[in-house]
Amino acid sequence: MDGCLPSEATMFKNFLDQVVAADKLGYETAWVAEAHLSSEVQKGNKKPVIPHWHGEVGLMNDLAQIAHVIFAKTKRIEVGSAIMNILTNGGPIAAAERISTFLTLHGLDEKESRRIHVGFSGGRFEYQNRPYGIVPRDPVEEAAWPALKGQIFSEAGEIFCRLLRGETLSSDDVKQRTLTRANFRSDEDWARVQAAAGGTPDEIPISPRYIFEELKITPSDYRRELLQLIAGTHDKNVQEELNKYLPVRIFNLSITQADVIEQTHNRLKEHYHKDGGEWKRDYMPRTTFVFLNADPALTSEQQSEAAATEARRCLGAYWSALEGTIDKRKIDNAAKNALIGNPKEVASQIKERFHPNDRLMLWFDFFNHNSQMVIDSMTDFMEKVVPIVEGA
Repeated sequence: MDGCLPSEATMFKNFLDQVVAADKLGYETAWVAEAHLSSEVQKGNKKPVIPHWHGEVGLMNDLAQIAHVIFAKTKRIEVGSAIMNILTNGGPIAAAERISTFLTLHGLDEKESRRIHVGFSGGRFEYQNRPYGIVPRDPVEEAAWPALKGQIFSEAGEIFCRLLRGETLSSDDVKQRTLTRANFRSDEDWARVQAAAGGTPDEIPISPRYIFEELKITPSDYRRELLQLIAGTHDKNVQEELNKYLPVRIFNLSITQADVIEQTHNRLKEHYHKDGGEWKRDYMPRTTFVFLNADPALTSEQQSEAAATEARRCLGAYWSALEGTIDKRKIDNAAKNALIGNPKEVASQIKERFHPNDRLMLWFDFFNHNSQMVIDSMTDFMEKVVPIVEGA
């Protein structure tokens, strides 16, 4: 945006500067976005996923490596992934090994108590998954693809969690996934899949995506209290399934509807894995953009307008890059769910929109390469917004 495209080294340095600042300011967790493969190169593919995106979606492709660097540079802050794609880079087995190795090394210091929060999903962009074999394998899967992707993640998630739990298992031990009408948005979509299957079956079995003989990941004797899993899925069946194996919390975006959020809380009170204790509201982080202006040279009204202008600019650029056209409704909806304004306004929005026990995942650097501006915003939020929210 604005023709600003820092070098890769500059972006990594900016990120680490921001994390160090966040640590000193008292933020609890540094959430790291993950990306794989060049988004610029994919624009020349036969089926580009984001043909209008300029530059790379992101540079972080290995949570474990960046987490070691963050922990070495900070004293209090924890590290989380938002979100790690367990279908890429070798799939769920390799992902489980990377995390177990990280935890083994991270936990060698007996005084270390900081956790790694592994947010995981099946990824958002197909160009990042295709090279790893995450493609339709037959006409039925082709017809069912949008719904089938959720089942692939479900299978991968089970493998990932069970291996991290320390199990020895083979693909024969993994639950077989199926497709039914419930997986599809419309009767027409389901009928199309049934036709591809050669009839009108009530249930269509899915061949395993991951086939392997008995195995167990190593190392496996890591300190499990340093691991927190968080699934990036709205599928209630997957949320409940994963919690059969380990305590798995849930991500919810700022654009998630309020009724879905409350339903998720109520359901997890019953299904959250017993080893995680009683389900708490802050176990489901709430993502929100922050466009805060506290410039002392401006009046409160001018601060408010400057923040709103920045929000419209960034959100408009995002949707334009992601979809190729600016959908005003999406920009307006995203703006309604973002925190926008001067300190008093942002504090008021937090009180109005969020439960007092919600945990906010604050996105300060959205479409912003001005690192000092990001740090200033983080500082203003902690020093000028938080005291108002807490009633100080």
